[in-house]
Amino acid sequence: MNRDKNIGIAAYGETKITMGGGRSAYDMGAEVLAQILEKTGFELAEIDGLAVAETMSDTANPFWPAYMADMLGLSPTWLESLGLGGVSAVGGVARAIAAIEAGFCTTVLVLSADAQSSKNQSEQGGQRFEFQYPTGLRGPVGAFGLLTQRYRHLHNLDDRALAKLAVTQRSHGLLNPNACDKLRKPLVEDDYMRGKYVSDPLRMLDSVMVCDGANGVLVTTREKASEKNLTKFVVPTAYAELTNYKAFNPEAEITEGGFTVVGPKALAKAGIKPTDVAMFHPYDDFLIAILLQLEQIGFCGIGEGSRFILDNDFTYTGNIPLNTGGGQISAGQPGLAGGGVNLTEAVRQMFGEAVGRQVKNVHNALVTGIGTIPIGRNWSSSGVLVLEQ
Repeated sequence: MNRDKNIGIAAYGETKITMGGGRSAYDMGAEVLAQILEKTGFELAEIDGLAVAETMSDTANPFWPAYMADMLGLSPTWLESLGLGGVSAVGGVARAIAAIEAGFCTTVLVLSADAQSSKNQSEQGGQRFEFQYPTGLRGPVGAFGLLTQRYRHLHNLDDRALAKLAVTQRSHGLLNPNACDKLRKPLVEDDYMRGKYVSDPLRMLDSVMVCDGANGVLVTTREKASEKNLTKFVVPTAYAELTNYKAFNPEAEITEGGFTVVGPKALAKAGIKPTDVAMFHPYDDFLIAILLQLEQIGFCGIGEGSRFILDNDFTYTGNIPLNTGGGQISAGQPGLAGGGVNLTEAVRQMFGEAVGRQVKNVHNALVTGIGTIPIGRNWSSSGVLVLEQ
């Protein structure tokens, strides 16, 4: 992907994340586009590609991407609807690069916008109703509770490691003015340890809070960026994606997911090792998901996640800066725009614009996405994107 490094991210935009804000995904998407146009000097007519993520709030409409393009005033020559859940943001960047390389378009808005906490029209219980609904295993919280219990049975899960992740991300969220106001409160490890259980062994602070918001990036060529005198340019150098890991095996281990494949694959494509990663922005709908990704991507061995977390510094000044804007856990998850929260923060850091939380030496970043929920075979989609200066 992007072998000559001629295609990259020239701008990003993001709304404030709110809870029950009442705005539509269209409205928030327009705000993101307006930010990008103002930053770059691009005209509407110059944006000839649109990749837009599906939503919990508005994509009961089967013409969602065309309607969004219309609402934004765009007439794209390439239009993509992204149905990968939390993988949609990173997957959208990869698809935009492919479209530009194929000559379908020259400049793509990769947009995620959702108003799930204001209007939820989704059905995400799963395809095996007879097994899930009668037992109460409905939705992500129940599924990840089961997954966490299984990991605890197999390995040494130290709750102090999860508490450390919660506190680290909250400390970052406090420095992010776009984080949801309800989450911008200090947190200590005892707060996590005393938290009530919502799906044993998951505590309240293990999970994201569903919010509203939008974010997006502009993918274009170096030539186009230069024409606009844009000097900041982040290059996606590798991407790997997998959906329905071990779908052929109904008895597959649920703690083993697609990141065991796509993590090493993306790093190999980029020619780097986990120890070379300057920043890690993992999809974080649940804290256990961060631990599992650290193991499966190769930062540490399987079953060693707790010790690895306790032995390393994940603050923005530490040796492995992690979700420096608070991630979805402490900035809020704007529905299916959640993956873009992590992506836009990575780009912001690489642009040197993360005021108050800027990481030093941001020559690369690893950004991930998780799509849908674990239904017997861990996450249905896994995506890993490598960004470089």
